[in-house]
Amino acid sequence: MENINPEELKARLDNGEKINLIDVREPAETAEYNIGGIAFPLGKIQSMQTEDLEPLKDEEVICYCRSGQRSQMAAMVLEQLGFTNVKNLKGGMLAWKEHLNS
Repeated sequence: MENINPEELKARLDNGEKINLIDVREPAETAEYNIGGIAFPLGKIQSMQTEDLEPLKDEEVICYCRSGQRSQMAAMVLEQLGFTNVKNLKGGMLAWKEHLNS
């Protein structure tokens, strides 16, 4: 699993790249602030309820959460489940807001 920083992710999004974002926060957190990811709480990933993500198994997937901790766990589990290109947004939404003021 690799990390990606907020600036790099924002640049890629601004360039129009198709990026598979997975927001592993809880629904209330996702409703509060979101950068467009699929809402898929960490608990579902940890309990291996990942059927809905299977089409992304061989594509780049970037996980994010509030601070980067839950998304790091999610990324590790997804790798164990055979996902081949998983990244973690380093620092999560806190870093995104701090560095990009978005």
